[in-house]
Amino acid sequence: METYKTYYKSPLGPIEIVGAQDNILSLGFVEDMLQGDAELPFCLKACLKQIDEYFKWKRKEFLLNLEPLGTDFQKRVWQQLRKISFGETASYGDIAKAIDNPNASRAVGNANRINPICIIIPCHRIIGSDGSLTGYGGGLWRKEWLLKHESGYPPNNIIA
Repeated sequence: METYKTYYKSPLGPIEIVGAQDNILSLGFVEDMLQGDAELPFCLKACLKQIDEYFKWKRKEFLLNLEPLGTDFQKRVWQQLRKISFGETASYGDIAKAIDNPNASRAVGNANRINPICIIIPCHRIIGSDGSLTGYGGGLWRKEWLLKHESGYPPNNIIA
């Protein structure tokens, strides 16, 4: 499968987006913006546009074909994460119950931790059962920023 790569300069630092001809495979924060591919398939162009709209408060829902690589369990978790609405949060236990596996909170946490398509598969919307912020692969400060962004608050710590 031929893959393509591009970058988006977000307020939280560079984001790398990798896709195939018709699907987004990964989206994550990186340290540096490298040279992306000159020719991009429609799905990556659409992803760039939708991510930009998200950061400008013009989009609350992503309409993209996603193909994250993972186990069947992980894919079920990630699919359930996509059902958490913009501005809403859920706990690991909530997700475990929603996928009919109420004792799988830790496994849900692990699937959440290795989510290959951040923001679009909104792992940042998962909080502790007590309402506290829990781990986030991009750093807790980014998680806090994203949650504030989705609540309509102008977040601090913008890196541009």
